Amino acid sequence: MQQTSPEQKTYQLADRDLVMDSEQYVLRVRDLPLEDKPREKLAAYGPSSLSMAELVAVLWGVGTRKEDVLAMARRVLKEYGEKAIPYETDPAKLAEALMIPQNKAYQLIAGLELGRRFYEKRGELPVFVRTAGQAYQYLQDMGTLKKEQLRGLYLNSRYQLIHEETISVGSLTANIVHPREVFQPAIEHGAVAVIIAHNHPSGDLEPTAADHEVTGQLRAAGTILGIDLLDHLVISRDSFRSLMEDAR
Repeated sequence: MQQTSPEQKTYQLADRDLVMDSEQYVLRVRDLPLEDKPREKLAAYGPSSLSMAELVAVLWGVGTRKEDVLAMARRVLKEYGEKAIPYETDPAKLAEALMIPQNKAYQLIAGLELGRRFYEKRGELPVFVRTAGQAYQYLQDMGTLKKEQLRGLYLNSRYQLIHEETISVGSLTANIVHPREVFQPAIEHGAVAVIIAHNHPSGDLEPTAADHEVTGQLRAAGTILGIDLLDHLVISRDSFRSLMEDAR
């Protein structure tokens, strides 16, 4: 069920102080009017006039024999999520998940890293996640993804988001989702709590047996590591369900 009421419980960190395709024709970049081609559009109107996909297309320059550069850029952003992709730093993982050449993954991650570094110098408003509803508001773009995806939100002791990770792409099973894949980013970024979420492209919010199994394993692993698993959300196009709320 959707958890959006004002009475929704806030997350509580544990005290961890220890003594020790179809065949239809697809319009390609070369077929576009000159003023609509990404590079020409950039030159004429500036970077702010370009969509995210057009910016990625300019960065890549060319596509592959199977896929036009702009179509590939649009697919990558749609399948991975525009909010999630800036946090990805592993080109091999990106290339495998999205079926793109490794050199394209290297180029994209290098470009995103440049943007991150410049943006950090300017400063950005912190994001705080205290409830399942706030987590859903941040992750609701997952509901439009056609592939199942598992993401993690990593928080500090003030419930501030310090990192986001796309942990896996594909069906969620206990055999695929290993605790180390979930908690390694927490250790690397000094997070004290994790919220995981995955989408059900079918729109059915009913948790599966695998969803419950994965949640149990991760809660147990987090207890050992001293890192709280605050929640596990199942997200559809226009709603969500909190497994932790279900367990209360």
